[in-house]
Amino acid sequence: MKNKKIFVAVTNDISTDYRVHKICNYLISKGYDIVVYGRVLPNTIAVKRAYKLIRKKHIFNNNFLFYAEFNLRLFFYLIFRKFDYILSNDLDTLPACFFASKIKTTELVYDSHELFSEGPELQGRKFVQNFWRKLEDFFLPKVKKAYTVSPSIVDFYDHKYQNKMGVIRNIPLKKDVLEVDEVAFPTTRKTILYQGVLNPGRGLKPMIKALKFINDLDLIIIGYGKVEEELKAFVIEEKMNDRVHFLGRISRDKLFNYTKKATLGMVLEEPLGLSFQYSLPNKLFDYIHAGIPIVAGNLPEITRIIKKHKVGVLVDDYEPKTIAKAINNLLNDEVLLSEIKEHQRKAKDILCWEKESKKLDNYFK
Repeated sequence: MKNKKIFVAVTNDISTDYRVHKICNYLISKGYDIVVYGRVLPNTIAVKRAYKLIRKKHIFNNNFLFYAEFNLRLFFYLIFRKFDYILSNDLDTLPACFFASKIKTTELVYDSHELFSEGPELQGRKFVQNFWRKLEDFFLPKVKKAYTVSPSIVDFYDHKYQNKMGVIRNIPLKKDVLEVDEVAFPTTRKTILYQGVLNPGRGLKPMIKALKFINDLDLIIIGYGKVEEELKAFVIEEKMNDRVHFLGRISRDKLFNYTKKATLGMVLEEPLGLSFQYSLPNKLFDYIHAGIPIVAGNLPEITRIIKKHKVGVLVDDYEPKTIAKAINNLLNDEVLLSEIKEHQRKAKDILCWEKESKKLDNYFK
């Protein structure tokens, strides 16, 4: 008897999508054959996976034309092939996956990585935001199997559509070092780490300014994104070249080697739209597993984890002096630092993918 086949759609290049990677590996362990469909980007890196990868180069890579091209090509790819499940990741893959699933009578599962139509990049862009809201209005009430990353997003969608999504958080495996490597940061000072996409609203500019009020601490930035060049220019403007270090894109397989080297981890997402306000970033859990105390913004889902597991400190606002005060107080309190690290050791046995992944059995049977 052949294994059942699951088709997984993403609009990224797959290589840094850790959530999709973990889900695929779990489904493979359950006996499924997995095909992941993404795209080629200018900085796409080669990766080896236990599942089949299909990465398409597109004519358009931004704005409406990209989404139109991607969904059209994805739809025709699905129409001429047979799968037992289609797993759509985020709203930008859902149109093609939804219509193909109806025509092919294939079971559709939807994974919402964020509150897509309320993202920070859409704030102030009324026409574009309304377009995505209309797509949610059309598709989400019709999708029978769906899950997302935080309880607040579940509540938002359930209030709007009465669709009762599940929650599967983006949490690391207990043993997350895939490639062990000896790495070092380009500084001898203590470090606070940001790892993730360099998009608006990540709290990086306030953090860069806060460094002026903190001695012996540098900011390490790992990642890439829309505001990367803008941030580099901002660092020069603020005369912080010797205190802020951009390490660029690092593969997920090697990332944990860097994470555990940091002194502190920052999760200073700003409330630029409900998507960020309700977010539960995977770096929050990465820092817990790496045993580095967290400095976090006071957003509901992040606050819930910080307070429940006592794994960091919260800042009341995003003023540089407020951030600096919280960091200085933490760095000068050896007892608190030690207590946080002990709480993190306990929390990572609870907040681990080995437990979280079992929820997928409710969607793939």
